[in-house]
Amino acid sequence: MSQPRLGLWATEEIDEEIQDVDVNLAINYAQSGLYDDAQSRINEAAIIAVQQQMAQQAAFAQIPDVVKRFIVHFHQAVLENNLSEITAAYESGWNRLTEKYYAKTEWPEAEVIAPLVNDDQLFLILYRELYYRHVYSRLQPDIDDRFHSYENSCELFNYLLNSDGPVPLELPEQWLWDIVDEFIYQFQSFCVWRSKVKTKTDEEILMLSDGAQVWSAYSVLNVLYSLIQKSKIGEYLPAHQQGKSEAELAELVGEYGARPLYRMLGYFSLIGLLRVHVLLGDFTLGLKVIESVELNQKTPFTRVTACHVATYYYVGFCYIMLRRYPDAIRSFVTVLNFILRMRQYHTRSYQYDQINKQADRMYALFAVCNALSPSRLDDNIANIVKDRYGDQFAKMSRGEEGLPAFEELFLYACPKFITANPPPYDDAEQLAVFAEEVPSEPAQRHLALFLSDVRAQAAVPTLRSFLKLYTSLDATKLAGFLDADEEEMVQQMMAVKAASRSVGRVGSEKSLLDGQMIATSDMDFVINENMVHIAESTVGRRFAGWFIRNTEHAQRVLDGLKNNPLPSVPHAVAAPAPEADGKPAHPPQKKVAWGAK
Repeated sequence: MSQPRLGLWATEEIDEEIQDVDVNLAINYAQSGLYDDAQSRINEAAIIAVQQQMAQQAAFAQIPDVVKRFIVHFHQAVLENNLSEITAAYESGWNRLTEKYYAKTEWPEAEVIAPLVNDDQLFLILYRELYYRHVYSRLQPDIDDRFHSYENSCELFNYLLNSDGPVPLELPEQWLWDIVDEFIYQFQSFCVWRSKVKTKTDEEILMLSDGAQVWSAYSVLNVLYSLIQKSKIGEYLPAHQQGKSEAELAELVGEYGARPLYRMLGYFSLIGLLRVHVLLGDFTLGLKVIESVELNQKTPFTRVTACHVATYYYVGFCYIMLRRYPDAIRSFVTVLNFILRMRQYHTRSYQYDQINKQADRMYALFAVCNALSPSRLDDNIANIVKDRYGDQFAKMSRGEEGLPAFEELFLYACPKFITANPPPYDDAEQLAVFAEEVPSEPAQRHLALFLSDVRAQAAVPTLRSFLKLYTSLDATKLAGFLDADEEEMVQQMMAVKAASRSVGRVGSEKSLLDGQMIATSDMDFVINENMVHIAESTVGRRFAGWFIRNTEHAQRVLDGLKNNPLPSVPHAVAAPAPEADGKPAHPPQKKVAWGAK
């Protein structure tokens, strides 16, 4: 569908003539000295305005004609709320033109293309959203780009939240998710950039000291919570799950929540809050804010693949940091299988690279979880993990020797954590002290907490290997195997006992934080006086799925046989006339169905 539209943009004629700017500067000179102090009388603001207009005209002339036609077509689609045309322009046209003309340069600024769209402020806000997203993804943003992207985001959200009633705007769900996702990404990028004090120039330090509220955690959280409150998505989701009618739902959520624009923005803001709380290190609150979101294939976020993948990634990572490894494994397996099934579709998506990188990080986290809580693996996922992280996976099962492998995979796959509080740019003395004693990176702090739990389980693989060899064992003998005294041996056995228990969801819990204490190991033991008794449970093979699949196959074969026509007999044989006693004079010769004589 993208080719016809691109053809339309290539053939559609647009009036590209821009009238020359007529600027009249009236300068009155005194009779005594026509040229004395003439420059001081010229309005400098007018000169700057003329120079800007001339620069904009020059920049406008350099825009390719096909880009001009695309912008006009895009603007018309937004005015008409034509979702199909907006989707085609957003997902196809913009990316194609970016690759062809702006792969390494910025798109024209909004002020330059303003004459093409009749200075439509709403479209220019949407255009700037795409403009700054391109700068962040393809180029290196400077401090002006970071400040202006924040200002444009504020203008967009103020328009959506503070207008008199719902705004008459319709955008594709993919674009709505990208708006929320990019808003959080730029906040994350700004916080990481802001924390690097030693690389800042004097001008940047001055701007950061004056703009303390720019990309503050409070302002970002305020936007997300405002969208949730305005859309009433927190009331809509439970009511929808209870099966209430559309009329009841419309009455419940009001005029804002009934609009798809606000409903989906509120829904995506819930996922965005999960991400922000994970970046700030509050994993419990991250799961709490999406307790009304059901993690299944029928939820709205599955319609946007990037949102689907991000949701399961952050939920799984929260479970890792809460030491709920079975739940984390379940989350990763679900979404990784989804990506494998939809691989052919993803290769055609403009977000294929992003989804692929996110999946690769989840494979690494899956390997970490399985090393800490061994369980039955999904064959497809297990083979991919062995191919990509086989060396690290083998090292992680060697106790203390595996700590570097845990650290490597964790730092590769974890989110880029941020610090909510900025450095003291408004105080030169404190800033100098801060630069000399820079606090540790947030990722390093979370890594230290994670490795403390790994170290506590370092002796588990070795001890398990000994316990699997016996059904009962003397404690003194076991301590000799471990080269440790009995007290240290008991401590290691308690670590094994703790590692074989975990809080997990068994299927009946509604909230993601709910769960029950479950056994995560196939081996258990008890200590009775000086003896250790080991009980190993072997998980039997599940035949239900195999039996059902083969039954369905047999049924299909039988149905196929029934539907096939019977073979025809070459010659029909007439039945002989019966004799008087009712018996045939000569019994008929037996004929086989395939006509053999």
